[in-house]
Amino acid sequence: MKYYLGVDLGSTTTKAVLIDGHEDIIGRGLTNTRCNYSVATDIARAEALNNARFYLIEREVRSMLGEQELPKDLLEELDGFFRMEQQYAQLEHLRTTCIETAEEGLRPTVELLFEKMEGEANDLFQAVRSDRSRFFRDLAGSRYYALSEKLAEAALKGEATLAGSKHVSFDALAAVYDKAILLVENQTLNLDFGTAAMKALNVLEQESRSGGSDLALNSEMLKAFECAIKVISNRQIEIAESVGTGYGRQRLPFKKHQIRSEILCHGLGAHFMFPNTRTVLDIGGQDTKAIQIDGNGVVTNFQMNDRCAAGCGRYLGYIADELNLGLHELGPLSLQADRTCQICSTCTVFAGTELRSLLSLGEQRENILSGLHRAIVLRALSLLARSGGVQDELTFTGGVAKNQAVVDALSSLVSESYGERSINIHTDSIYTGAIGAALYAHRAIDLEEIDLEEAEGLEEKQIA
Repeated sequence: MKYYLGVDLGSTTTKAVLIDGHEDIIGRGLTNTRCNYSVATDIARAEALNNARFYLIEREVRSMLGEQELPKDLLEELDGFFRMEQQYAQLEHLRTTCIETAEEGLRPTVELLFEKMEGEANDLFQAVRSDRSRFFRDLAGSRYYALSEKLAEAALKGEATLAGSKHVSFDALAAVYDKAILLVENQTLNLDFGTAAMKALNVLEQESRSGGSDLALNSEMLKAFECAIKVISNRQIEIAESVGTGYGRQRLPFKKHQIRSEILCHGLGAHFMFPNTRTVLDIGGQDTKAIQIDGNGVVTNFQMNDRCAAGCGRYLGYIADELNLGLHELGPLSLQADRTCQICSTCTVFAGTELRSLLSLGEQRENILSGLHRAIVLRALSLLARSGGVQDELTFTGGVAKNQAVVDALSSLVSESYGERSINIHTDSIYTGAIGAALYAHRAIDLEEIDLEEAEGLEEKQIA
């Protein structure tokens, strides 16, 4: 069977989706967008292909076992352990690169630091299988900086054995990581799928035997998985067509006819997930899009924010940095508010000033965050109004759709302004653009039918 690939190169994350000839999603890939767009695309594509292989492995195993049921979440667990194998390989690459780039006097401390990180790697990379960030840069970076602070403090106290050297500072250690991670991230990881999948299966078996996992695996299942991994890892996945979209679509290593507007792709992707969708709201890392579509998923009107990233994912990231919080912590904290602060500015530049001012006045950060989330949605509602309002049904897409505080604010404000509306949020919301791109790749729609040039022209005019 032939397969079709969609890639959404966003400002903060790059997504890839693989569908088959029946338009079933068989693979998903997600990575943080790097300065090297080609590498980000390659990594997202590789992740989607690996994820597709697990889908095919499951299908192969089920055909071998017949009616015997597989334990629930078994494939998710196996995929999680596979990604942990990837993280271990990246950690070794990072260790080597850090030691090579560090000044000679710092190398003993860097080596000591990575000895500690490698000792904690199992617990550290368990986060890959949780709701926390799955990106290696975030996981490794947070631990590297924390350990660097401890080693720098030990050096100040003259504890050379603990610090590796008396002449070490946090800034010097951080500079080593900052330089090395750019080199590591901008190289593709050469990891054999079959070898890593077998290692993941062995870890899963050990976890099952030791009681570390609730999954009950019998010998027949293990044998079926071993056989399926060997078969699928050697099978070529033929990509018949690829289509790219997203904020950085013009930088994708694709031909011109393989590029589609993110407006068109989000519209079609939302229609694919929820066929009754008539309004789409996408809050991404760099921009917000309000889109109206017809019953076929074709765009009839849209509005975008200007070049400012206020009210988008990067705005939330800036707020998280100001509060020394993880991005995933903002929504839950906001939901604990006992009142909602009025936020005067959604400008990313001035948000920090207003935030610090409110904190200095004794305002609770939960209440401030509630106001910030409401301000983001109010900005989005302005775009929705200019695009044609909120029709029933509205589908909320993009990474920010995972933030429950934004979802709650959107539901409340839409109800106040338009009455009761169905608001859809799919578990694949972050992949909506990539799904639309994959669908365009499969359907090979004639550009004249969707009036692509007119839509692109409107989009460029809106951005300008």
